[in-house]
Amino acid sequence: MALARRARQRVGRGIEALAAGLAVLGGLVLCAMAVMTMVSITGRALVGFGLGPVRGDYELVANGCALAVFAFLPLCQLKRGHVTVDILIARFSARAQAVFGLIGDALVALAAIVITRQLWFAFGEKFPYGSDAFRTALGMGYKPFFAETTYELQIPVWIPYGAALVGAGTFVIVSLYCVWRAADWVVAGQEGTP
Repeated sequence: MALARRARQRVGRGIEALAAGLAVLGGLVLCAMAVMTMVSITGRALVGFGLGPVRGDYELVANGCALAVFAFLPLCQLKRGHVTVDILIARFSARAQAVFGLIGDALVALAAIVITRQLWFAFGEKFPYGSDAFRTALGMGYKPFFAETTYELQIPVWIPYGAALVGAGTFVIVSLYCVWRAADWVVAGQEGTP
């Protein structure tokens, strides 16, 4: 007996592809940040030869790392890669372990929803477009008087916020799927059942 096992498996394949694709994008961003940092450090060392650091390297690394974190969260949750303490739980029955897994997944889903909600509000504070009616309907608050940008490169701040919001929204979707999967495992009597 399962909670719509076939539907969950079909949805799970799509969720896994989405989470894996987002994690690959996050990895590419991190690789680009590493290469850019290497080039910037080399440029600093070779200032005497007419080279120099990459302009705005700190801004790029800060924004790139934040985007990578939000890109990795969905796959981490899907694979249950978050830190857990299993010393006590390992002594319980398989069904009790599945119940604790469900509780953990539900708490992570709640955290994902709160994080995404707060990130949405922050995005709304930075996003300088849209009518007041549009912004009110989406819960974005008032339009900022001035479009905020990064200091050196003048990148509009709403762009990295929006990109992080994609990862956070995917994190919510994956977390809710994981609650469904964990509930199915509780019904089956042990974690990891198909």
